Amino acid sequence: MSGGRPPRLPRPRRRPPAPRQDGAPRMVFRLTDSGRRAARLTGRPRFMGKPRFTGRPRFMGKPRFTGRPRFTGRPRFTGRPRFTGRPRFTGKPRFTGRFRTPKLFKADGHTPKLRTVKLRKLRTRTRMVLALATLLALVCTLLLDGYLHAEVGNDARVYRSHASRTVPDRLRKGGPVITFDRKGKATEHAIPSKTIALTFDDGPDPRWTPEILDVLRRYKVRGTFFVLGQMVVRHPELVRRMRAAGHEVGVHTFSHVDLSYQDKGRMDRELAQSQLALAGAAGITSSLFRAPYASKVRALDDRTWPVQQHIGSKGYISAFVDTDSEDWQRPPVKEIVQNATPEKKKGASVLFHDAGGNRARTVTALGLYIERMQKKGYSFTTVTGALGAHSANHPAHTLPIWEGRALIWAAAFTHSALPALMALLGLVGFSVIGRLLLMVVLAWWHRRSRERRRWSRVQEVTDPVSVIVPAYNEKECIANTLRSLSASTHPIEILVVDDGSTDGTADIAEAMGLPNVRVLRQANAGKPAALNRGIAHASHELIVMMDGDTVFEPTTIRELVRPFADSRVGAVAGNAKVGNRGKLIGAWQHIEYVMGFNLDRRMYDLLRCMPTIPGAIGAFRRRALLEAGGMSADTLAEDTDITIALHRAGWQVVYQEHARAWTEAPSSLGQLWKQRYRWSYGTMQALWKHRRSLIDRGPSGRFGRVGMPLVVLFQILTPLCAPLIDLFTLYGVIFLDPVRSLLAWGALLLVQLLGAAYAFRLDRENYRALAVLPLQQIAYRQLMYLVLLHSCVTAATGALLPWQKLKRTGEVETPRAPEAVR
Repeated sequence: MSGGRPPRLPRPRRRPPAPRQDGAPRMVFRLTDSGRRAARLTGRPRFMGKPRFTGRPRFMGKPRFTGRPRFTGRPRFTGRPRFTGRPRFTGKPRFTGRFRTPKLFKADGHTPKLRTVKLRKLRTRTRMVLALATLLALVCTLLLDGYLHAEVGNDARVYRSHASRTVPDRLRKGGPVITFDRKGKATEHAIPSKTIALTFDDGPDPRWTPEILDVLRRYKVRGTFFVLGQMVVRHPELVRRMRAAGHEVGVHTFSHVDLSYQDKGRMDRELAQSQLALAGAAGITSSLFRAPYASKVRALDDRTWPVQQHIGSKGYISAFVDTDSEDWQRPPVKEIVQNATPEKKKGASVLFHDAGGNRARTVTALGLYIERMQKKGYSFTTVTGALGAHSANHPAHTLPIWEGRALIWAAAFTHSALPALMALLGLVGFSVIGRLLLMVVLAWWHRRSRERRRWSRVQEVTDPVSVIVPAYNEKECIANTLRSLSASTHPIEILVVDDGSTDGTADIAEAMGLPNVRVLRQANAGKPAALNRGIAHASHELIVMMDGDTVFEPTTIRELVRPFADSRVGAVAGNAKVGNRGKLIGAWQHIEYVMGFNLDRRMYDLLRCMPTIPGAIGAFRRRALLEAGGMSADTLAEDTDITIALHRAGWQVVYQEHARAWTEAPSSLGQLWKQRYRWSYGTMQALWKHRRSLIDRGPSGRFGRVGMPLVVLFQILTPLCAPLIDLFTLYGVIFLDPVRSLLAWGALLLVQLLGAAYAFRLDRENYRALAVLPLQQIAYRQLMYLVLLHSCVTAATGALLPWQKLKRTGEVETPRAPEAVR
């Protein structure tokens, strides 16, 4: 074919064809185009920028071209194209026709944007749900452990004797076992003469139950163990050992509560949970029951008899005792043996305990008792064995077995996790107090050292400064920001970099007509790109960066650049303050800024490992910025990223507390969440990016081995674990000793209050804001826990976050500037 339209090739198959048998190479063309996702031409064409040829070219099906593609040159097609050898491509192929794109990727970009937004929201909600689920799991762990240790839901009331007018006399004078028929009629059963049914209550105990089992095995005696469900869950292996040795297992409730004070719902739960524990531990259920604090059958009265009737209606056999060894009072061994001996040659159900305290005397007395009674001709058996009945233990169904196993596994997890949580609580308490004391001591030292070096820093720096104001939809704040800069007492030029604002921010800045103000417009590219453009257009060596919602005092820039008198200083962090502190959430952030940020910066300044220059107020040398590579978009915390990069480049970063800036803090919890989420996630990104500083030498290694561990410990790990303080306090108040729990929590709060008061004194702030400190500590601990956990999940999943614009009100105006302190 020598000319005309090129032939239409057949539509490619869905799957790539088998390799050619003639040895000809298979070719893959990959076409790319800005704004399209990668895809092979073998299916629906998608575009990826410039064409790439990987390996030997292959044909993956026959490409289909819709429209009228034009080819430069005069291609000639003779049948199926055949390639001999490796094809050569000179220049870049040009396709001037139009390719049909999939519907998902429309040219206007609306469909993928909508899909991306929905997907991002779904992922964000998933991560938040995971964070809340982790907190809920922690609460459930504490509650389950407390329940298994009779701290949660425990009722320590024990019923005393009462009138017995409703109890049949024949039962009170009969044997120690009572059964009920379907009509509710009770029948008593006595133990045959010269027969002893050994029973053990309150177990299994990991210390004493094995010793008692060893004694029974040595004398080849079987007994009946009335176990507590919570003990079975904690020690299921002992129940399996009992069953393997032929012993009988009965129910003694789940948490050893006196059922006389409980309603029927609580009784049913106690029984059901006990059966679940037995099913999970040994795959059995039991129809044998003994109520806690039950003794002889003649002790039944009008309060305990309804309990027995309800239990009997469930099909249980109620077992009482004929003879009580009273080993729970820990009498001498001989007295235990004597108490357990039945009168004359009567049979008896004898009570011992294999848990509930030190049972060393019980173990010793049990061996002597068995020997003594065997010499007298007594035989030993289980409760149902003494009655000639079938065993009260039956195989459990599959579902209860797995439910019980799940309960046991959860209990095992809590048993191993709680000591770790307690240790973590101790570390968190030590970290909180240690951090506060360290900050206070080093802040005091920092102040003293500044006073001693005051005269060395009094030299004025008169070099002009370029102030860069990146702005994106800051129409509410930009006017106040520029007016505050125009009042500066230091020579400056102002560069407003409008990052694609859609609300007329740049127009407002230009309309103000202020001198030395230049407005640079660019398409929306993010804050780092806006800052880099400002750096490129800056006229001076000293550069100040600030946010578009921040206002400066007239003397702020003069004080901020003063440390540049030292040629080793590459950057200076200013003192950022909350301007909108009138509301509660603003007051909380005001405390945080003064105590958590500025006190921190004094400590880091003294240790020469400042981790962050605040985006609201920071000064840099242009040369230092260029050596560090400028403002990077690799992380969401570009201020932390550039600060660490300056440390690694060998520059000093200092803190100037007299350079004050007033910023608009988030005014709602949602806005605060977004800001702190971006900060924490960006900090994690920056630390990971500069992780090699841990093994570097020189200034980079100093920051990596001093600053980075402090940031990880104080800004990530401690806030992440701090809710344990409030959680354990609440747990202690409700279930343990409320006085001791509140005293411990109050002592920690007092230490924090004293530290905050000292920080306010250093910053010359009014102490009245500290009235909301207790609520701030409680609320912030939970908020920062969720934020940090959310950030950790995001970091683990490798998700990317967009820049998040906070809602502004423009309520922060230029404050009256006090005299600069030199």
